[in-house]
Amino acid sequence: MPQTDNPLELFRQVLTGASRAIAREAELELSFTADAPMVSGKSVKVPMPGRTLPEREVAEARGHADAAALKLRHHDAALHARNAPADETARAVFNAAEQARVEALGARAMQGVRANLARAVEMRMRTDPITRARNREEVPLSTAVSLMVRERLTGEAPPEVAREGLGFVSDWIEEKAGADLDALGLALDDQAAFAALANKLLRDLELVEGDLEAEREPEDGEDGEGEDQDEGTTDEDSDDDAGGGEGEAEMRVEQGESDDEDGDSDHNDEEMSEGDEGLGEEGMEGMLPVRPNRPLSDLPPQFDYRIFTDRFDEVVEATELCDEEELGRLRSYLDQQLVHLQGAVTKLANRLQRRLMAQQSRSWDFDQEEGLLDAARLARVIINPAHSLSYKVEKDTEFKDTVVTLLIDNSGSMRGRPISIAAISADILARTLERCGVKVEVLGFTTRAWKGGQSRERWLTEGRPPHPGRLNDLRHIIYKRADEPWRRARRNLGLMMREGLLKENIDGEALLWAHNRLIGRAEERRILMVISDGAPVDDSTLSVNSGTYLERHLRQVIAWIENRSPVELIAIGIGHDVTRYYSRAVTIMDAEQLGGTMIEQLASLFDAQ
Repeated sequence: MPQTDNPLELFRQVLTGASRAIAREAELELSFTADAPMVSGKSVKVPMPGRTLPEREVAEARGHADAAALKLRHHDAALHARNAPADETARAVFNAAEQARVEALGARAMQGVRANLARAVEMRMRTDPITRARNREEVPLSTAVSLMVRERLTGEAPPEVAREGLGFVSDWIEEKAGADLDALGLALDDQAAFAALANKLLRDLELVEGDLEAEREPEDGEDGEGEDQDEGTTDEDSDDDAGGGEGEAEMRVEQGESDDEDGDSDHNDEEMSEGDEGLGEEGMEGMLPVRPNRPLSDLPPQFDYRIFTDRFDEVVEATELCDEEELGRLRSYLDQQLVHLQGAVTKLANRLQRRLMAQQSRSWDFDQEEGLLDAARLARVIINPAHSLSYKVEKDTEFKDTVVTLLIDNSGSMRGRPISIAAISADILARTLERCGVKVEVLGFTTRAWKGGQSRERWLTEGRPPHPGRLNDLRHIIYKRADEPWRRARRNLGLMMREGLLKENIDGEALLWAHNRLIGRAEERRILMVISDGAPVDDSTLSVNSGTYLERHLRQVIAWIENRSPVELIAIGIGHDVTRYYSRAVTIMDAEQLGGTMIEQLASLFDAQ
C-alpha cells in the first residue's frame, strides 16, 4: 500500500483493503462521493467523511462499504433478477429484503460490521420518507419491511427516528405476514430459498398476485418434474448444471447440491412396484434446501442456546458413510428382519394411497343449468326436454402440493427392533406418497462420537471454560432427498442397520436442521414428522451444563415451529411419551405399531381441512 500524508486517502486505502477482505474480491475499488452511495460492478462509492475523520462520519462510511462488500460476496444478481417481481412497489420491497439478508449475514458473523451497518442504517433513515410519514399511506413499504426483516434476522431494533413511521404499518404487516418474516431467518444462507419466501411475503401482503415461480417458464438446464415414463424405457440420468452468470447491474446500496448418484436399483417389489417409474427427477438446483455448518444458536436470535464449536459437525449423504457393496448387504439384512411385517405395512400403505387418491380425484356439481347431460336425469329430459337443472359440471378437488420430511432418531437407544421398523416404515411410506405425487425426504440425526468426541477434546485443551453449551460433534444424515426418486435411495435406508452408527441424540438442532431444509422448499404444504424414543441425551453436554439444557432448547424449537412456522409438525414417540413436548403427537409402546401409526397420522393430516 503506498504511503501518504493525507489522512483521508489513508482511510480510503484501509477501507478498500477491509472491503476486499469481506467481499473476497481482490479487484474491488472503493472511492468517496458526495452523492448517494452506490455499487457498480466491482466499483463501490461511499459517503466522504470530513478531512479530520469525525467518528460518526467514519462509521457511516464503513457501514456503507461493509454493506456493499457483503452484497458482492453473498448476492447473485442473476438469481435475484429471475425471482424479482415486475410490479415496482413489490420489487422495491423484494430488493430491500435481499439487502437486509446480505447485511444480516455480516452483522451476525462480525461485531464490528454489525456496529458499522447500524450507523449506515441510521444515516439512511434520516433522509427516508418514513421519518416524515403522518399516516399509513405515507410510509414507504420497502423501508418498513427492510427494518422488520433486519430486526428478525439480527435482533437489532429500528432506529429511533423511524419508529413512529414504522408504527403505522408494523401491526398490519405482522398480521398479514408475521410467519413469513419469521421463516426468512431460517433461509438466510440460501438466496434462492430466501427469494421464494420473500415472494410469499409479497403475496401475503397483497403486493403481487399468483405464484411467481409457477408462472415462470422453465429455464435451460431445469428439468420438469413428474413426467411419466413408459414401461421398458431405458432410465438414463443426467446432471443438470444450474447456469447463470454474475450479471452485474448498477444498484444503490440502500436498496438493495450434489450430483445424482447413478446406481439405480433393479430390485422388483412384488407388491408396490407399479407406477414408481413415473417419479420426477431433481428440479431447479437453486431451490434445493441448503444448511451450511454455522452455529445453530445463530438461527433464531431469541433462543438461549450455545455451542462450543461446530467445526467437527457434519451433514453427510448415506452413501458417504459406507460403500455400495456394504449398503446392499445392510439393505438385504433389513429386508430379512422385517419380511413377516411387509404384508401388514403394505396393506396400511395401500389404504393411505386410496385415501390420498380419493382426495385428488374429480367430483361433479349436479343440477346445473348447463354442462354435460346428467344420465340420471335422462328420463326427466325425455318427458320434459325444457326442464332445467338436468346437467352436471365436473370440478377438481383442491389438493395442495405437498412435501413430507421424516426425521428419524438415530440414537443408541433406538438399536434393534425400533430402528428396523423405522427404516422399513420410512421406505414404504416414501414409495406410497411418491405414487400419490407427494415428495418425501428421509433424514436421520445422531452424533459422531460417544461422550463428546473432538469438541470435548478441544474444550479440555482450552482449559474447560464454563458453560460451553453443546459439547459434541453432530452427524446429520441424508438418506433420501425430496427430489430423489425412491428407487435410487432405497438401499440407503439399510445404513441404519450398521453397527456403530447409532450414538447420542441432540433433538433441538436436528429439528431446526430438518425444518430449515423444508422451509426452503417451493411446495405449498410442508409436513415434518419426527420419530424418536424420548428426550435428547448427550452425556458430554449435560455433564457441563444444566440437566435440562438440551430439553429446554428442544421445547423452544418446537414452540417456535408450532406457533410461528408454516411447517406442520407431528411426532411419534417409541416407548416414551413425547406428547409433553409436541402438541400433535402420539406414543406407541410396541415398535411394530410404528408403520400403521405413521400412516394413520399422515392420513389424518391429509383428511383435515
